Amino acid sequence: MFPKLLEFGAFTLPTYGVLIGLGFLAGLSVASRLARRSGLDPERLTAMAVVLLISAIVGAKVFMFVDNWSYYAADPGRLFTLSALRSGGVFYGGLLSALVVSHFYTRRYRLPWLATADAMAPGLAFGHGIGKVGCFAAGCCWGQESHAFWAVTFTDPAAHGFTGVPLNVSLHPTQLYEALGSAAIGLVLLWLFVRAHPSGAILGSYLVLYSGFRFGVEFFRDDGARTAIFGDAISSTQLVALGLVILGIWLLRSAPRWSTPEPARAAFGRKRRR
Repeated sequence: MFPKLLEFGAFTLPTYGVLIGLGFLAGLSVASRLARRSGLDPERLTAMAVVLLISAIVGAKVFMFVDNWSYYAADPGRLFTLSALRSGGVFYGGLLSALVVSHFYTRRYRLPWLATADAMAPGLAFGHGIGKVGCFAAGCCWGQESHAFWAVTFTDPAAHGFTGVPLNVSLHPTQLYEALGSAAIGLVLLWLFVRAHPSGAILGSYLVLYSGFRFGVEFFRDDGARTAIFGDAISSTQLVALGLVILGIWLLRSAPRWSTPEPARAAFGRKRRR
């Protein structure tokens, strides 16, 4: 749609990169405010967010390489192509990597892992939604052909060059489905956060809501970024989504036994009037 935000000679500022950066900053702003309301150190959380961003980028790339192993194994040089470097990778690889690293990071600095994850989950949803608008601008993560009135058509050769998105074909705007869905999930998580909840409940809710939503959106995707399994019934991403839904349900069921409920709090630093 609009892959280049700015082009000056040989210099190109990709819209995708700018929106990913804005999504990170917006998500971090929300997480910092919620962390403060939870009695957590916002500066420590900011440092943690930077570490998690790096681990998520690495995890997303690794998941992409593993999920498309036959393609890269046939020609290992493809790992170092401009296309591979530009690719954002697979979101679930980044999420799984960030979850693991966050566990060890919070143990290292003696932070409550579940309470910290709860504070970060709404910001993650909002930031991911902004990042998906970047996907729409770049053309990646495109959908199947569609004749619905809301279908979109990519025409910019640069978008095809960056991502391989088909040009002049009406497609499901799956990027916008995820952007809107992630924003809605972020609002639900905020609503849950400001109410009394056991530590881990917000993270569990995020895993259930986003993974369930993503499972459905995958049926409309057609970018070939994931391996089909079980006789092409579902994709590898959907299999991971199912696993995370189960993990989220387990967290929601187990959280009340692990901690006392967090008190209801007003979001974004406003104290509740009595």
